Parts: sequence; C-alpha cells; structure tokens
Amino acid sequence: MLISVTGLYKYFGEKLVLENINATVNAGDKIGLVGINGAGKSTLINLITGRLFADEGDIAKAKNLRIGILEQNSGLDTANSIEQEMKNAFSDALSAKKRADELALQMAEVEPSSTEYKTITEKYNREMAIFEAQDGYNMELHINRVLAGMGFAGRDLSVPTGTLSGGEKTRLAIAKLLLEAPDLLILDEPTNHLDFATLAWLEEYLSGFKGALLIVSHDRYFLDKLTNRIWDVEDHRLKAYKGNYSQFKLQKQMDTELALKEYEKQQTKIASMTDYAQRNIARASTSNSAKSRLHQLENMEVLEKPRTHMPSPSFSFEYDTPTVKDALTVNNLPIVAGEDNVLCESVSFEMKRGQRIALIGVNGCGKSTLLKTLVGEIYPKGGEIVWGKHTKIGYYEQEGRILDGEKTVLDEIRHRFKNLLEYEARGLLGRVLISGDNVYKQIKVLSGGEKAKVCFAVLMATRANTLVLDEPTNHIDLLTRESLEKALSQFDGNLIFVSHDRYFINAVADRIIEIDGGQIKQYEGNYDAYATQKSAQKLEQAVVKEEQRSKEENSYYRSKKQRAADVAKKKRISELERLIEECDEREKVLTEEMASPDVASDYALLAEKCAELEKLKTDRENYTEEWIILND
Repeated sequence: MLISVTGLYKYFGEKLVLENINATVNAGDKIGLVGINGAGKSTLINLITGRLFADEGDIAKAKNLRIGILEQNSGLDTANSIEQEMKNAFSDALSAKKRADELALQMAEVEPSSTEYKTITEKYNREMAIFEAQDGYNMELHINRVLAGMGFAGRDLSVPTGTLSGGEKTRLAIAKLLLEAPDLLILDEPTNHLDFATLAWLEEYLSGFKGALLIVSHDRYFLDKLTNRIWDVEDHRLKAYKGNYSQFKLQKQMDTELALKEYEKQQTKIASMTDYAQRNIARASTSNSAKSRLHQLENMEVLEKPRTHMPSPSFSFEYDTPTVKDALTVNNLPIVAGEDNVLCESVSFEMKRGQRIALIGVNGCGKSTLLKTLVGEIYPKGGEIVWGKHTKIGYYEQEGRILDGEKTVLDEIRHRFKNLLEYEARGLLGRVLISGDNVYKQIKVLSGGEKAKVCFAVLMATRANTLVLDEPTNHIDLLTRESLEKALSQFDGNLIFVSHDRYFINAVADRIIEIDGGQIKQYEGNYDAYATQKSAQKLEQAVVKEEQRSKEENSYYRSKKQRAADVAKKKRISELERLIEECDEREKVLTEEMASPDVASDYALLAEKCAELEKLKTDRENYTEEWIILND
C-alpha cells in the first residue's frame, strides 16, 4: 500500500470541503479522480502531497514514497535549458556518476594492493551501482524517446525553458515527470495543450507505467484508456469504483437506482409504522404494540435520499431562420498567422445545412486561425469565403476574450441584448448555473469555467443558426460537457468547431476536417469513424510497403543457395532477438538485485554483479550490432 487515507475532514473556515474521506492507493493502481469543478479534487491532491493538512483524520504513506505531480505552473526552472531540465530527472544517478568519477581519479593515485585502494574501490562500486540501478547508461536514450513522444523531436535542446509557450512548458513538465518515474504520479489535467498524436503516445506510455497513477482529467477517452479505478468526489464525500470511466458511469447509475429503491422502501415502512402507531396508541388492547412500533422508529437508522442527478446547465441553441442548403463554401483560402506565417496555402471545403464539422490537427497547424478567418476576426489573405443566405453566426472564443472584464455578469448580458428584461437575463444565466449574487460578480474575477458558462449564455441568447466554436470544452467539468454535447447533438443548425476532446467530437461531429502538413483531409463520420479510416490507411501503407519489400527480396534471391542463405539469416536474426531479450530480462533482474540492501552492503557480491552486468551490456551490444547488420 502506497497511501492510506482514513477519516479525513477538511474545512476552509466554516465551509466543509471534504467529509470522512477513506481511500487507498496501491502499487499499480491507475485512478481517475472525478467530480464537478469545486467538488474538492484539488484539495484532496494537496492533502495527499502534504501541501495542505487535514483538520481531522490521517494520511499514511509508504516509507520513502516518491510522489511526482504535474504543477499548474509547470514547475520548471525557466533559467534552465530543455536538456538541463530533462537531465535533472536523473539527478541522483548523475550525482552518483560524478562521485564515482572522482573516486576513479583517486584510485589511479594509490597503490592497488593498499587498504586505501580497497576502500576507494568499495565506494566506487557503491556509486556505480546507484548509477546503473537508475539506468544511467541509457539516460540519453530515455530523454530522446520521451521528448520525441511529447512533441519535441528535432528541437534545439539548448533553448531556455522560459522561452517556451505555456503549452510547451506543460508538455515538457510531463516529459520530466515521466523520466523521474515516481512511485505515484499525479497528473492534474494533463491532456490540456496536447494534440491527438501526443495524446496517443502519452496514453501508450502511461499504459506501461510501473508506478501508480492518480489522474484528474475531463478527457473521458483518456480516463477510459488508462484507469482501472475511479474516485468520485460528490457532496464532500468520496466513493471508489472499480473499472474505467465508462464502467464507473454505469455502476454509479445502478448504485443510485438501488439506493433510491432502498430509500423508498424504508420510507414506505416508516409511513406504515407511523400510521399504525397513531391509530393504536390510545387503544388499551393495542397500546403496547403501538409503543413498540414507535420504539423501532426511534432506533431506526434513516437512510438519506440519494441524489439522483447533479445540477447541470440546461443548454439549448435555437434560431429563427435556417440558412440555405449551401451554408458555407471555402475556395483556395490560405491560413495565415500574423503577417506572413503561411500555415496552409490553400483550403477548400463546403458545409451543407445541418452539418456538424470538427476541425482537428496538431497544435499550431492553424485550426483557430481558420475559424477566426471564417468569422472575420482575421482578414483573409486570398481565396474566397461565401456564407449562405440568412446565415447568422454565433462565435465562441476559447479564452472568453469577447467578454468585458470590467462589467458584471448581469451587465454583460443586458448590454449585449438590450431587449432582455432583468428577470429574463437572470433566467438565462440561471440556466448555466450562475444565480443569486453571482450575477453581480465582475467578469475579470470569474474562473475559467464560469467565463465559459457566460459565453454559452451569450451564445444561446444570440439565436444563431450557425455556431463556430473554438475549444468549447476547455475549462468546463464533465457534467457541463455532457450537457453541451446533448444540446449540440440536438441542434439542427450548422456547426463548425475545434476541439481536442475526442469523446466530445465523437458525440457531436458528423464530419471531420484534418489539417495535416499544410494540407486538409476530409473524413465522413465522427471520431471513431475517423480513427478507423486512419488505421485503415496506415494498414494499407504497411501492406504496400511489405509488398514492395517482398518484391525486392524475390527479385534478389533467385538461386536455391541464396534461399538457403536467407533461411539461415532469418534463423540467426530470430536467435539474436531471443538473446537480446534474455540479456534485457537478466539486466532487469541484476539491477533489482543490486538495488537491494543485502547486495548493496556486500561489496564482493556487488562487484560480482557489476562485472556480470558489464558483460551483459557488452554481449547485448554485440548481438544488437549483428542484428542491425543482418537486417540492413
């Protein structure tokens, strides 16, 4: 067991945040932490990491437990280069290697037969054991692999991290955490700023992560892919479920329905017993029986009525007049950021009435720039944009910059829609769960989620028949996302949007346009259909490549002697792969043995293990070199 939380309570002033929390984190757990914004997820994480202290209860941690957490501000030293930050993940190994190098110099200056030489040698072996146990020899390999996966392939690693964008810092912070390989890795919204390719790589990497994971995320695809447990924080309490997010949703619904039946059954029993007691308490012949019923009622543990649903926004997007059939036509439109940064030379596509198009692609490919060009925020540098007759556009900008930070929420709505009476404006805001005194808050003090809800209220009041949405699911919790998905799925106007939320795309889109390498590719269907088509394309490419390779081989190997040599070559390749795998497995065993206290304290045994490890590395290098030559 890595962490045990028992009877934990947390208050902020008089406000109860967490109540009687009981939970455990075991080795190998992959936990998704879910709940509405403000439920207490971040507070629980801060309690687990020791940044906050509980008012009641206890948090027990395994000895020497290493916890890594993705900081909201990245946690990087902005004065360091990318390379320095990555190597800092191996600081213990590098320190051990530095000490070993210093000891090696000392060894060269003393007599090999002396007692001092023996002492220095023992210290050297200990330091090298630390270096090797942390796989220091493969440090560069690990760094390059993780940086490539997180989107830094080919980047200048001498660049200071302070010059990176916010999204790049987040990706680099994740890369550093992966290299540190803590016992418990805590990721708070790790999928923000990640494109589909990076997301896929990260999911694959974390699927093989040996430590425990605790993930806070609104990305349901990500949670489904990685988690085997869910912690659901609701009404100050935590309930643990087995399985991934989709399984949790089904189980929670079943538990709620069962709890409601038990509650209703008990309420019926209470009503029956109360009625009996009231009718029979005054009658001498039945008075004792009535008193018995009352006594049972007094000692009965009354069940709380389960919450059947959490409050969620009530979105609906309506319009007065539909567009014509050809809602949008784009011809030879360049996507240009700034003055002359051409991201895509020519974009052409059509949107028919009622279509719901998702724009996808890697970060920086021009998705948001294209939307801004379509709605007129950026003047087109060529090409043609033709909106159909009767088009009325509602534009959602992802950071809420369309809002006036100095205005109150209520004033923002009434200023935009002067025909709305105050009670109508309040009703509109109430539908997005902004009510009471919250309508008098200034826009600039709102959270990201609250600003998003105000933008959705504006969008609903616009009554647009064409919605253009840039990352509409950023900053909003899962319940709000699900409400938005439902409303947009029922919207029969035109929709074009940018999103990194694959679950959202799957639920809403009926067509996907991908910007890839300065070109656009169009796919019919939702995200699952897109993923299937992409897989089919990759498979087709692999088949063509294999057929080409096969043809080349067949044209080369003609004679019986050549075919026999080919068989022998393939046999040797297979044997080499087996030998390399055996070396890898033995190296893992040796590394674990060398890290154990028994071996680490036995210098002779430790030296023996080090020698075997060095021979293994040499053998593996020889096998690998031969394998590469044979496969060339």
